[in-house]
Amino acid sequence: MEANIAIPSDGKNTWDGGGVRPFGASYGKMMMWFFIVSDALTFSGFLAAYGLTRFKFIDSWPIADEVFTHIPFVHGNYPMYYVAFMTFILIFSSVTMVLAVDAGHQMKKNKVAWYMFATIIGGLIFVGSQAWEWNTFIKGSYGAVKTTDGKVLQFVKDGHQIALSDFVVGDRMDERITHTKKNGLWFVSGETVPEYSIAQITASYQANSSIQIRSEQINLAEKKKIILSREKGLEELTNGELVLEGANLEANEYGNTIFANFFFFITGFHGFHVFSGILINIIIFFNVILGTYEKRGHYEMVEKVGLYWHFVDLVWVFVFTFFYLV
Repeated sequence: MEANIAIPSDGKNTWDGGGVRPFGASYGKMMMWFFIVSDALTFSGFLAAYGLTRFKFIDSWPIADEVFTHIPFVHGNYPMYYVAFMTFILIFSSVTMVLAVDAGHQMKKNKVAWYMFATIIGGLIFVGSQAWEWNTFIKGSYGAVKTTDGKVLQFVKDGHQIALSDFVVGDRMDERITHTKKNGLWFVSGETVPEYSIAQITASYQANSSIQIRSEQINLAEKKKIILSREKGLEELTNGELVLEGANLEANEYGNTIFANFFFFITGFHGFHVFSGILINIIIFFNVILGTYEKRGHYEMVEKVGLYWHFVDLVWVFVFTFFYLV
């Protein structure tokens, strides 16, 4: 296959470098490929950093099957189901984009419009799902306690993790009161007050012998977090410093703090790419409707935005593999 194609140089050609088109591609396609390669290197750096960090903290890294277990409007434990659905939607949108490009080659305006519309809908579903996942991740489901030495303690019953609300009873055992509409404004600054206090959790734990504590440490042979004895659990709980509810950039109820940082940064960066792709697709979609590319005699712009969309989909496959499956 020839790498370069010679074309007559009339001074009006975009390349105009002796009348040669590298790889037979137009200027716009080459620039898109340059962007994709540079962006691929950026994502590669992020995923490499994630992989090295996870390997360093392999014995305390949160288990994805225990973190991403939710489905909108459905109660229960469904590990990775919704993430798999999101992935399917994004990959399917890549298929509709291929069909849009193919229809463009055949100069079929209506088909291009319909397939691009389907691609946009798929992108919106994915971004909406990712926003919901972020919201769920930030709010949390169970709650945990962080000790003075940085350990994250979770609570289990019959081997399964339970929420603080499932066993903590009584009133807070400190002076801080959570502000509500009923009790007025008690303070105007300071950190957010969790629903439960350390003392309240400790008292409830002591009163319920069926509750156990598991640490963030993982038994690598069984790929399960280590459940402590009642005595050891109480000893660790007495060193409790902070009640964790959900996740932020400083601490999270799932385990290692860096896990949440990588989650926000990598999935957020990819989500920004998808959102940008949706906006570009919408612009191209309306241009198709207006007949802009029909007048030009080609749908190369659809093909160029298709390259970007396929790249975004491919990156998600790697993110999904590294972050959720491995």
